[in-house]
Amino acid sequence: MGTDQAARNVVLVHGGWVDGSGWQGVYNILAKDGYNVSVVQNPTVSLEGDAAATRQVIDVQDGPVVLVGHSYGGAVITEAGNHPKVAALVYLAAFAPDRNESVNTLIANPPPGAAVPPILPPKDGFLVLDRAKFPSSFAGDVPAEQAEFMAASQVPWGVDAAGGSITEPAWRTKPSWYMIATEDRMIPPPAQHAMSERAGSRVVEVAGSHAIYVSQPAAVATLIGQAASAVATG
Repeated sequence: MGTDQAARNVVLVHGGWVDGSGWQGVYNILAKDGYNVSVVQNPTVSLEGDAAATRQVIDVQDGPVVLVGHSYGGAVITEAGNHPKVAALVYLAAFAPDRNESVNTLIANPPPGAAVPPILPPKDGFLVLDRAKFPSSFAGDVPAEQAEFMAASQVPWGVDAAGGSITEPAWRTKPSWYMIATEDRMIPPPAQHAMSERAGSRVVEVAGSHAIYVSQPAAVATLIGQAASAVATG
């Protein structure tokens, strides 16, 4: 199977508190490079619903898919990535839960001294981040105006999404890549190391915030391209 025919489809899955528009920089680079890129708009009400939304997008692809998840989107691709069209998984500062794990179980015991995400108490079944602390915690290397807009436009994240547990983790049967954001103040880098090691991912480290997919789209696109090429030639 030649590289020209394989893994030209990329499906991008966002995490909590944001929507798919944050992928525009990554989308632009990959589209210019000839990939067929689709962006999932997760409802982020439940893990089950987000996995279903992701499978719907994968269903209509015309060949092998590189499935990419940021943050909570990592849990989504872990659940939806067993789809037969998925050839590779790419995690970006993302959760990679195992069977019966959820985001909640993974964040239950943060490492000593780790930054604590500014999550406000749940209201009506949804979680939001403290708007004033959002830029420094979530998007520390994103231009200030853009980070403030992200804070102002944040999407409430369903408690059932954070609590949704994985049935069968796709990383156990699919090759995976993982980008660790070394300046992440949402998911501690040691936790990212542990999850990527457990998943057997090929790891790259990039100095950047949790919003690495927004702030460093070129690095993200490069890693996705590496995954696509490895699957095509392998």
